[in-house]
Amino acid sequence: MVPATVDLFWSFRSPYSYLATPEALQLPERFDIELRFRPVLPLAVRQPGFFSPENLKRAKYILIDWPRRAEMLGLPHAWPSPDPIVQDLKTYEIADEQPYIYRLTWLGVEAERRGRGVPFAAEVSRLIFGGTEDWHVGDHLAKAAARAGLDLEQMDLAIADPKSHRMEVEGNQQDLEAAGHWGVPTFVFQGEPFFGQDRIETLCWRLDREGLTVDK
Repeated sequence: MVPATVDLFWSFRSPYSYLATPEALQLPERFDIELRFRPVLPLAVRQPGFFSPENLKRAKYILIDWPRRAEMLGLPHAWPSPDPIVQDLKTYEIADEQPYIYRLTWLGVEAERRGRGVPFAAEVSRLIFGGTEDWHVGDHLAKAAARAGLDLEQMDLAIADPKSHRMEVEGNQQDLEAAGHWGVPTFVFQGEPFFGQDRIETLCWRLDREGLTVDK
């Protein structure tokens, strides 16, 4: 019998995506589902005007809310250094050159192709948002990939020509919109979106009502 599918739309620049990963890792253990990791580019890249000066309150609220949420969940937290996207946090202008986010996102696609998408996201996001300075240099990413059961060197070779990875991400973004949302993390089950780290409990309730809870 083919298990039910839950899609997880996720971004490497989203602190709430980071906060969702510990519970996301547990979902296939608690429920008879296949959890598909579907990375997307951050809203700040997909929709540069979303965090414009006119919408400053959105960014301000996130910067207030996510650290307290992390503290409540007992997760280490610090704003990334460097930020996965190059953006002026005063003007919210996005730089033309983006040396981090595309590589991270293509690597996320590759990790899922190798069957380790969510574990890779969990390890890398904990590196980025958990307080590791200069997470992008040295062997930080390689060790994170290894903890997820992956070889970063092999993955980088696989994304050297990222055309198919880019197309997959574009498809993920279209499917996220089609499911009725734009933000991350968003879980989608049978066409029903569950947006936000604080809606995983609601998703679990839905999965249980569908009879998908694994008997212990």
